[in-house]
Amino acid sequence: MDGMKKTANQSTRRTQGMNWIRPVKRLAIYLRDGLACVWCNATIEDGIILTLDHLTAYSKGGSNDATNLVTCCSRCNSSRGTRGITAFAHVVAAYLNHGVKPATILARIALVRRRVLDIQGAKELMERRGGFVKAVRKGL
Repeated sequence: MDGMKKTANQSTRRTQGMNWIRPVKRLAIYLRDGLACVWCNATIEDGIILTLDHLTAYSKGGSNDATNLVTCCSRCNSSRGTRGITAFAHVVAAYLNHGVKPATILARIALVRRRVLDIQGAKELMERRGGFVKAVRKGL
């Protein structure tokens, strides 16, 4: 854009980009949520890949605020698509097929959203472990 004028669309467009969240905040959210997917409750000990899920999609005006972000396994994140949280809780309860109720999943999400992030604790863990990747490895 050197020397080029931005159009109204370019200046107001919301984009996630590659580095949309600092690693320490990502780790603090993972720790807040117990290093487990809020949907299916799988953990890093189960070998899942952790991701973050926007409860209100970013494309639909959802923010990158911690109260809108939850820990999610890659399977649930890619399966959710554009479904709302209530609809997806029903889907997850059905595919888990071990008696978990959609209300239990939604209660877990409400609980983790109320917890305060421990940014300092995440920062210290990253320093002790030698970075973000080592901090979220199996056996934390």
